[in-house]
Amino acid sequence: MYKIMIVEDEYLVRQGISSLVDYDALGMTIVAEAEDGLEAWEFLSEEPVDILVTDINMPRMDGLRLAQLVKKQFPKTHVVFLTGYDDFDYALSAVKLGLDDYLLKPFSKSDIEQMLQEVKQKLDQENQYQCLQAFINNQEESEFALYIKEHLADSELSLKSMAQAFGYSVSHLSLLLKQEFGQPFQDYVVQERIQWAKLLLWTTDLRIYEIAEQVGFEDMNYFSHRFKQIVGLTPRQFKKGDGK
Repeated sequence: MYKIMIVEDEYLVRQGISSLVDYDALGMTIVAEAEDGLEAWEFLSEEPVDILVTDINMPRMDGLRLAQLVKKQFPKTHVVFLTGYDDFDYALSAVKLGLDDYLLKPFSKSDIEQMLQEVKQKLDQENQYQCLQAFINNQEESEFALYIKEHLADSELSLKSMAQAFGYSVSHLSLLLKQEFGQPFQDYVVQERIQWAKLLLWTTDLRIYEIAEQVGFEDMNYFSHRFKQIVGLTPRQFKKGDGK
């Protein structure tokens, strides 16, 4: 779930934003609300969010100053300004300087939904890129790691088959791999298969059972169980973007 914070000194406006939209359907949740920038910053310093929706004109600390602090400390947070016509040019200038978007008051349910869909698309793309980079740059590629990656799709990949390929005893290879990867062979293989599955879930339209087969799982139920165990979401939830 993408985490959202709403910062607005007008109670009715905050209520409108938080109640008009089905956030669960978007894979989002509102984790906090605040009446001004200072209150918001005190919260955000302890618990960053994915999306900050903030008014510009507020007491104690305005939205522009809050956005500057957030972007400096948490550059991945997406900032959306709430602004009236009087502040429109001001908000637009801030957006051009690197802040993300704005929502013009008065706004409707469809305005909020459209804005959130656009921000979600950006977040999804960023997560997709990070997933790809994590898969590619997971570690320096030793001869052992390269062999495992080349054989991930083979459900018959085992410590025994790998020991035969490299000319080691099973016990000796097991020790070498644990020293290199910091975990037992089978745990490392499952982690790599799940990383590959995440990439396929993000970048293809393959069915979940097809992805399970492609990454070397013969049993789709076991694949789903291990995926949730490692990622914290089911493959279906992950594909829908229910998590970062």
